[in-house]
Amino acid sequence: MSNKKFETLTDIFKQSTASYGPRDFLGEKVSGTWKWLTYSRFASLVDDLRAGLVHAGVQRGDRVAVISDNKPEWAVACYATYTLGAVYVPMYEAQQPRDWQYIVNDSGAKVVFVANEHIASQIESMRSELPKLERVIRFKGGEGPQESYEALIKLGADTPSPLVESKPSDLAALIYTSGTTGKPKGVMLSHSNIALNVTAVHQIFDGFTPEDRSLAFLPWAHVFGQVVELHLFYSIGASIAVNDAVDKLIENLAVVRPTVLFAVPRIFNRIYDALQKRMASESAVKRALFQHTQSVAMQRKELAEKGEKSALLELQWAVLDKLVASKVRERFGGRLRYAISGGSAISTVVGNFIDNLGITVYEGYGLTETSPIATANYPGHRRLGSVGKPPPGVRIEIDRSVTGDERDGEIVIHGHNVMLGYYNLPEENAKAFTGDGGFRSGDMGYIDEDGFLIITGRIKEQYKLENGKYVVPVPIEEALKLNPFIANAMVDGANRPFNVALIVPDMDTLKEWAQNKGLDTNSIPELLKNPAVQTLFREQIAEATRNVKGYERPQRFLLLGEDFTTENDMMTPKMSLKRRVIMERYKGAVDALYSPESSAA
Repeated sequence: MSNKKFETLTDIFKQSTASYGPRDFLGEKVSGTWKWLTYSRFASLVDDLRAGLVHAGVQRGDRVAVISDNKPEWAVACYATYTLGAVYVPMYEAQQPRDWQYIVNDSGAKVVFVANEHIASQIESMRSELPKLERVIRFKGGEGPQESYEALIKLGADTPSPLVESKPSDLAALIYTSGTTGKPKGVMLSHSNIALNVTAVHQIFDGFTPEDRSLAFLPWAHVFGQVVELHLFYSIGASIAVNDAVDKLIENLAVVRPTVLFAVPRIFNRIYDALQKRMASESAVKRALFQHTQSVAMQRKELAEKGEKSALLELQWAVLDKLVASKVRERFGGRLRYAISGGSAISTVVGNFIDNLGITVYEGYGLTETSPIATANYPGHRRLGSVGKPPPGVRIEIDRSVTGDERDGEIVIHGHNVMLGYYNLPEENAKAFTGDGGFRSGDMGYIDEDGFLIITGRIKEQYKLENGKYVVPVPIEEALKLNPFIANAMVDGANRPFNVALIVPDMDTLKEWAQNKGLDTNSIPELLKNPAVQTLFREQIAEATRNVKGYERPQRFLLLGEDFTTENDMMTPKMSLKRRVIMERYKGAVDALYSPESSAA
């Protein structure tokens, strides 16, 4: 294991610059060709932009906000801010403008970096409501030296400014939660919150090397992407290619050939779904061979967990890996070794499926408030279906007084990773912390006999049916989303006699099925009302939830022609459902599902 220790983000910057100068760090596609920034060039840009920010009036402790998707400029601005002793406040391009206004105003940002002129014009239109904002700096565009990233870089190169040493306890980042139930809350993370979490990964995971490469599509504006990908890989000397568009992901995987994929379960679900659909179109022989590959891989894994091996299984795997699994891995560039999942619990079915292709899955757990790593699976301590064990310096306890359950309780997190608090929200802080400084996660779970944490749901999302039985909707929704006909789903039944499901069909799969049945697919609303389609989804929902408790299974459903997205404000930028917004949008239709006349049952 590595003996590296970082107490501040400035430590990471200095050590990585000194150790990995000529190596590639950040890559982006320019006119169809991948261009790379070395560690040395990145450090030079950071130094120049830091000096440019000083020239623009930014001082230690000031807030520097950013509204942008991932790009090298984002990372340069990030480290320029941290090494100036200022505070970085990231936001998503996909957020609602009202959220940008609230966050810029609440944080007191003096400067905001924006991805393009379109966002700049929106922020400029809010200037009268943002009294502390002095500069809007465009990554692309802008004419004057105070408006353009390039101009600020040039200005800084002409007037250097020294790196500022921060204390571990100094505030480094204000990362605003997505606000599924109200206004975003500013999570205050110190330099040591983030740097010690990076250090903890070095202590438990020796599988990463400077030769590793990732393809970044998780937003760095979210703490998972920023800490576990950007800062961790920077500290290792590894490289990161920035994915330019979601629809280019598979194409970019083949070119970039990453060794590590950082993603949330939604992405892994899509990979699983795509491979399942592809296999369904193959011959019976190929399908059987693929299933046998999965079976042999699973048997090998089960024996390995007991410390055992089978010569016959090893021989079979050597052949099947060459014939089948390696061919699938080639679609991802052929070098993929690790799949790192976080953000929410990955389905055991999906996790095992990917793992059985020879891509080792490591799942972790955390929140923005825990910087984010609270637990993780790692070499020698891995159990699919769990979110692992706490790293050094972190402790987990289960508070069963909250749930009244003999096994499940609220997960309470203690350690160096726990935030300083919510910005300017003393009442929220009083609710969030225990008397001894533990953070109340709001998540339910238990620790098994071997010390692995199992997540069972979110306390706020748990509800009671009319009969008094408790339901946790997320596992039911995840089961539904594994069905090839279902792209998205939300389950609800709070204070109702039974659960219902709001289903977003996978339109490509549905249209293909409908065309084979001779149905008209020109009008989606009419197609979704078709009795044959209703019958199809009744059967698919029953099949997807066959392992769900009887009282939890959705009894009726509504087919939606529109997905839940950030654009329609039904999803947070980190891909969590905004349940309140969705229920308000479809309240009348959901109420109708409970009428005796409803036929969607």
